[in-house]
Amino acid sequence: MLAILLTLLSPSFLRAQTPPDMAAIAVRLDRLERENRAMAEEIQALRAELTAAHGGQSAPADALAEKVDIQGQRIEEQAQTKVESSQKFPITLTGMALVNAFVNSKQNGGSDYPTAASAAEGTDRAGATVRQSIVGLEYNGPQTFLGGAVHGALFMDFYEGAAPLEQWLRLRTATIEMDWKTRGIKLGVDKPIFNPRDPDSLAQVGVSPLTGAGNLWLWMPQIRLQQDVPLGASSGVKAQVGAVETHEANPYVATASNVKIEPVRPGLEGRVMAWHKLDDNRRLEIAAGFHASTTHAGGFSIPSNLVSLDWFFNPWKRLEFSGAFFSGQNLSNLGTGVINQGYYIEYNSAEAIDSQGGWGQITIHTLPRLDFHLFTGQQDYQAGDLQHGSVTRNLLFGGNLFFRVAPNVLFGPEITQTRTFYLGEGLRINNHYDMALAYLF
Repeated sequence: MLAILLTLLSPSFLRAQTPPDMAAIAVRLDRLERENRAMAEEIQALRAELTAAHGGQSAPADALAEKVDIQGQRIEEQAQTKVESSQKFPITLTGMALVNAFVNSKQNGGSDYPTAASAAEGTDRAGATVRQSIVGLEYNGPQTFLGGAVHGALFMDFYEGAAPLEQWLRLRTATIEMDWKTRGIKLGVDKPIFNPRDPDSLAQVGVSPLTGAGNLWLWMPQIRLQQDVPLGASSGVKAQVGAVETHEANPYVATASNVKIEPVRPGLEGRVMAWHKLDDNRRLEIAAGFHASTTHAGGFSIPSNLVSLDWFFNPWKRLEFSGAFFSGQNLSNLGTGVINQGYYIEYNSAEAIDSQGGWGQITIHTLPRLDFHLFTGQQDYQAGDLQHGSVTRNLLFGGNLFFRVAPNVLFGPEITQTRTFYLGEGLRINNHYDMALAYLF
């Protein structure tokens, strides 16, 4: 130790260091000195505690050594869990490594988890994948003007790469939020404002569960404003309104290849939620929302409008009800899976297709480590607007369980059935069986 200090203090060593190096060494030494001082204080405190526990007598050396060893392990664990940013603000690494093994029946359309049963019969499809794994960062920044707090998150997955060696990263959502006491602003890519809820599933993660069967989910760039209105200690209202960027889809008829379309369009969305807290374990939430935008395709302007309703209620701490409902027209730009039936262009006219749907879920918390989810969803299309072979109704129902094998390991088997009705061709059914194992980090 003395030799190291003499070396550090030698003139030749000092001359070899540039000013930034010397500053870094000084900072490092200062930090080590503080950590050593803190460790010494903790050891002194432990000794005093052990002495008091033994009636003023010195504690056995092995007991003290054990305490010091445990404390050292905790310090090492804390050092390993830190993620340091270049701007010295807190960042948390989060996400899950997810493995899915699955089996589909013959109406799978070549998909791992089809959002609709295919009209043509194929062969059974089975396999396994890790591309629904998620990597995320959650961050907190300094206070902004007027005392607001800055925070946000960024999440990615590997869902775009279907081939075994082509599983590249895909952006899911990314947001930056500034919150004050009763108001806030959010910018980034997120779920539609009018539909923030999702069913629970470890089988369908690459796209939201019940896509094409009542859950309009497509992540979109947006800026939203939020205002909270407290109504006493246990009730309140939350209002949100914002501008979004839609992802426009082509018309579903054969003329689609000849249609020039603006791929993105601005839209306006909003949601107002009333909530009431029954006690520390029970609450009721109900909200109404809307979406309004216009599709530009083939020289036509086609409206895309909807109204929505969503809810959450747990009358008992072990039982939850959640879901959503919508009704509108030209909704394929909001995430309807493989069913692209928003509007059609025929001769010298364009028409938006009416659609309505929704989903519901019952969650049962049985044991501390075991939850059951039963869910169903349905999406209907106005048959009078459709051609032969188009989808008039898409229905999915099923259930899963989440068993916590360890505090951060989930085992989640799931069974679902998709029932798709084709105009003039009847019903097609696809069964899906999934076995998921998720490591949360």
